Amino acid sequence: MPYATLTSKGQITIPHSIREKFHLRAGKRLEFKVTHEGDIRISPISLAVDDVSGILKRPGKPGFTVEEMNQALANRFRKTE
Repeated sequence: MPYATLTSKGQITIPHSIREKFHLRAGKRLEFKVTHEGDIRISPISLAVDDVSGILKRPGKPGFTVEEMNQALANRFRKTE
């Protein structure tokens, strides 16, 4: 089981095997949560473009243009004002 040691400055180095498994790179932001059981849960909170590339594919349906996306956003913001 991988482990890390806390430094006097409160820093840790995430073991290489964990960084690779979860695609953690320099600059990746992590969130620390304490569970009801008293455990610490660490989760990445920022996504790179590569992490989300292709998740909205709609096989057989055309994509949207930048103009269509901008218009949809503008319409949405008008509704929330």
